[in-house]
Amino acid sequence: MPEAAAENADNIVIRPAAARDLRTLLALYRHLNSDPELELHLVESRFAEILTHPGMTIFAAFAGDEAISSVTLVIIPNLTRGASSYALIENVVTHADYRQHGLAGALIERAIGAAWEKNCYKIMLLTGSKDPATLRFYANCGFAQDKTGFQIRRPVAV
Repeated sequence: MPEAAAENADNIVIRPAAARDLRTLLALYRHLNSDPELELHLVESRFAEILTHPGMTIFAAFAGDEAISSVTLVIIPNLTRGASSYALIENVVTHADYRQHGLAGALIERAIGAAWEKNCYKIMLLTGSKDPATLRFYANCGFAQDKTGFQIRRPVAV
């Protein structure tokens, strides 16, 4: 772990993200993928929407004011399974300097606990990774790779 990361290891706090965390979350998400930077007014509006969306929480680990890992949990109301909700976990990311120290696992555990508290009957997570270490990580978090996932993406406008 880099020296700065080691210094902050004892001061890591896990909590839901708040409005003041937008800029540090955007910096963290650069470690997830290389999306183009968006206009600040657009991301501010979208983040406000996320923060007020019922059943949606971004759990993050912070070293001081810096977001170093995060997981998004979405709880979805349902009319089957005794009207029990189900949950999705998305955008699992850890800053490159803080990987392999249990942060993502702790955040997933927190998200799973929140879903069970809301009486969800299942939690789903998809990954595009084929890396055996990533797949082992999710299995070690309690996820079973026993269903077939499908997705469709919106075509890119030309």
